[in-house]
Amino acid sequence: MKLEGRIVVVTGGAAGIGRALCERFHREGARAVIVVDLDAGEAARVAQTIGGVAMAADVGVSADVERVVEETEARVGPIDLFCSNAGLLFMDPDFDDAASDPVESWTRGWNVHVMAHVHAARALVPRYRARGGGAFLHTVSAAGLLSQIGSGVYSTTKHAAIGFAEHLAITHRDDNIKVSVLCPQAVDTAMLRAAGPSSASVDGVITAEQVAEAVVQGLAEERFLILPHPEVLTYLQRKTADYDRWLAGMARLRRTVRDRPL
Repeated sequence: MKLEGRIVVVTGGAAGIGRALCERFHREGARAVIVVDLDAGEAARVAQTIGGVAMAADVGVSADVERVVEETEARVGPIDLFCSNAGLLFMDPDFDDAASDPVESWTRGWNVHVMAHVHAARALVPRYRARGGGAFLHTVSAAGLLSQIGSGVYSTTKHAAIGFAEHLAITHRDDNIKVSVLCPQAVDTAMLRAAGPSSASVDGVITAEQVAEAVVQGLAEERFLILPHPEVLTYLQRKTADYDRWLAGMARLRRTVRDRPL
């Protein structure tokens, strides 16, 4: 997919990767970029800089996602690309207890990282099918393919997000509905800085603008996996080739992260 002349929705668009996507899509000639975020003020500021449209929404709530789709199509036009980008990170309260996150964190993580994608698909798949196609971009993280040391919620929900994206791509391939998953490792965002020492930084930290560049290339090539850190593919191949060896290696990496000084 080329972005020129397209109507694009980006959730979590007020900061980080989402803001970089909004700005880059605008430079690529998108007809309109809809900046969606919980923070209405920041969404409006980003939209103003790119001549876009701001909307406030909680992507974990089905009615909010449906409203974004309905208002966009009524006010701006038919959506060509929906980018489910909003995310959050809960680190395990007890680094040495994999199940230490409270139920509230699991629920919120599931709603934002999994159900947000489902809500978007429920709202848009019938519309895409009726008009002959459309596209989804799911920001997932390399954690969905590998793991996230120190966060059971993030690791689990991101794996589930990959599962739904695969199901969406398989089921609707013949409907000309394109699905891509964005799976970077460490990106210089507020989320990464708040997390502290992380295994995701082992291959270096890239900018949100570099991620946006990878997205533009990946969408143009209609790739399912968009990997701003190409090393992730090697790790995934090692994981599937010898799961037990990979688990042992991740345990060693976890010890390194645990012992790293702040």
